[in-house]
Amino acid sequence: MDSVIGRLTEIEDAASAIVAHAQEQKAELDREYEDRKKAFDRELEEETEKKLQAIRDELEEEKKRLLGGQMEGSQGSIALLKQEYEANHTRYAKEILARMTEV
Repeated sequence: MDSVIGRLTEIEDAASAIVAHAQEQKAELDREYEDRKKAFDRELEEETEKKLQAIRDELEEEKKRLLGGQMEGSQGSIALLKQEYEANHTRYAKEILARMTEV
């Protein structure tokens, strides 16, 4: 009977050692998983930031191009208005004076 109890004690000790080893391995795997997850998150964040910056740069260039085109159009319109004024400012002044004195 003592040999059976001794053998059961050995089996229980072996089982406890196996469980303890499994828990250590699980903890190591958990740390490794967490490290890999953090590395993946960092890489994904960096890649996302690079793509966002490329999009921002592209939009900034497009904005500059559009504003440049609008500015050229505006400057053309201003030049035409100045020419119109220079050619007709005397007539405009006379018309304004006539309207002001019409009562």
